[in-house]
Amino acid sequence: LGILQPPNGTVRSVEEGLRLANVFAYPLVVRPSYVLGGRAMKVVYNEKELQRYMQAATEVTPESPLLLDHFVDDATEVDIDIVCDGKNILVGGIMEHIEQAGIHSGDSACSLPPYSLSQEIQDKLVEQMKNMALELGVVGLMNAQFAVRGDTIYVLEVNPRASRTIPFVAKATGIPLAKIAAKCMVGLSLVEQGYVQNVTPQHYSVKLSVFPFAKFPGVDPILGPEMKSTGEVMGIGSSFEEAFAKGLLGAGIHMPSSGLAFISVRNADKPRAVEVSRYLCAMGFNIVATRGTAALLAKAGVPHEVVNKVMEGRPNIVDLIKNNEVAVIINTTEGQRAYGDSYTIRSNAVSRKVCYFTTLEAGKAASASLQYDPRKSITRLQDLSKKRTANTSEVVTQD
Repeated sequence: LGILQPPNGTVRSVEEGLRLANVFAYPLVVRPSYVLGGRAMKVVYNEKELQRYMQAATEVTPESPLLLDHFVDDATEVDIDIVCDGKNILVGGIMEHIEQAGIHSGDSACSLPPYSLSQEIQDKLVEQMKNMALELGVVGLMNAQFAVRGDTIYVLEVNPRASRTIPFVAKATGIPLAKIAAKCMVGLSLVEQGYVQNVTPQHYSVKLSVFPFAKFPGVDPILGPEMKSTGEVMGIGSSFEEAFAKGLLGAGIHMPSSGLAFISVRNADKPRAVEVSRYLCAMGFNIVATRGTAALLAKAGVPHEVVNKVMEGRPNIVDLIKNNEVAVIINTTEGQRAYGDSYTIRSNAVSRKVCYFTTLEAGKAASASLQYDPRKSITRLQDLSKKRTANTSEVVTQD
C-alpha cells in the first residue's frame, strides 16, 4: 500500500539480532514475538544494552524469535479506532497521545479530538486506515497506532479487533461502536445502519491512566513500552486544557498552583523545557534544575536555581524532596545509566506524594491546565449524548 513503517525484522539468534541492529540504527524497540501489555518490551540505545537484553531478559531461539523495530524518537503517537463493513469505514475517533511515542498506549494519556495535529495529517491517517482495513478484509472493529514526526507518518501496529480505547471513544462520541461493529459482522452495512458520515465531537475528551506505584515502595514509576497502569479515567471539557485538568483530578493527581518546580530533562527535551519553565514561572512557581538543564535556562533568561544531582554531593535534589520543599517534578531520561542515576528522584517522589511527570509533554499539559478549576464546570455524558444526537440526526439513525 506504500505506507511507511519503521525498519523492522525478526531475529532468531543473538548474533542475528546484533547484526540487524546495526542495519536499523539505534535506538531500537525490542520485544518477544508474542506479548500482552507490552510485557518484556524495552527501548535500547546501544549494542551493549541490546546484548544484555537478548542474553538475560529473554531466550532467543528459532521457536521464540525476537522482534526488532527502529524506535521513532521525538514523534507523536496516534491511536485510531474504526468500524469497517468491508466497503466503507466509520471513524470512531482519532486520539493524539500526550506522551511521545515509546510509551505503551495503555499508559499514555490521549486526547479526542487531537489537540495539535493538523487537519491534513488527520486526513492522511484516515486514508491509510481505510486502505489497510479494505486490504485486510476487516469486517468489524479495527485499531491502529501511528507515529507522526513532522509531516511523515509511520504505522506502528494494526489490530483487527476491538482495542482498550473503544469504551473511551464510545463515551466521548456517543456512538455505540461495539453495537455497530456487531451488526456489520452479521451483514448489516454502515449505510443500512445510517452511519454514512464521520462525526467529530465539539468538545475535548482526555483519557488519563491510573498507576499503582504508591502501593509498591521502591518501584520506579518511569514509563516505557511495558504497560504499568491498572485503570484509566476520563475528563471532558470545552478545551483540551480543561479536559486535562478534569482528568488529573479523576486520576488523583493534584497539581499544585505554586511552589518549587524541579526540572531535569534529557537532551532531546531541553529546547522544549524552556517553554514549560517559562509557563511555570508565569504561574508563580520557582524553578530549580540540575546543571545541564540549568545552563539552557540561563541562556534563555529563565529565572532558576541550580541543585546537585545525587552523585554530585549534598545538599541535592533528593534532600529537597525529603524535606518537602519540592511541589512539582518534571524528570525525563533515556539510556540505562541515566535511568539508574535518576531512579532515587522518582522513587522518593512517589513515597513523598510529590506531583511528578516522567515525560515533558505531560508536564506541559498539566502546567497549561492550571488556568482551569475542574470543579466549576460539570458535564454529564447523558447531556452530551442528547446534544450530539440532535446535531447529527440527519446523518445518524440511533435505535
